[in-house]
Amino acid sequence: VQLQASGGGLVQSGGSLRLSCAASGRTFSDLAMGWFRQTPGKEREFIAGISRFGGSTEYAESVKGRFTASRDNARNMVYLQMNSLKPEDAAVYSCAATGRPGSLFRSQRSYDWWGQGTLVTVSS
Repeated sequence: VQLQASGGGLVQSGGSLRLSCAASGRTFSDLAMGWFRQTPGKEREFIAGISRFGGSTEYAESVKGRFTASRDNARNMVYLQMNSLKPEDAAVYSCAATGRPGSLFRSQRSYDWWGQGTLVTVSS
């Protein structure tokens, strides 16, 4: 599975961005997807998970109510809509995929494939 994340950039505090992740190499609906972020010196942090057909999602407490994960299985795409961005949201955001049984996965160890990451910068 190949994953390509995009959509990062510079945004002012309070602004919005939508990240996209394009998947290829496997039937997309076989894959549960996740979004993670990482800043220098910190461990990778779970942000959002979405089940194979998008019926279930879960979020880290730090982004709940502000971020929304969605997917379009016809386009092999997963998205992360980020609203009300804060400076502490600045990070490299990566999408991840897993073919394991189950719906939602918070642990990075559950994911088998990773995209390269896209940088989000939030100015105060």
